[in-house]
Amino acid sequence: MVGTAIVLVILIVVVTIATKSLIKDKKNGKSISCGGDCKNCHGCH
Repeated sequence: MVGTAIVLVILIVVVTIATKSLIKDKKNGKSISCGGDCKNCHGCH
């Protein structure tokens, strides 16, 4: 029971850190889908 709680807390911490990192990157103009290299972008018109 205690082991499950510890694993759950660790999982919540990891997910929270990852989410904050993704939000920070998005605010700074970075994202997984956009490398900022528009001339080589195949997702644009």
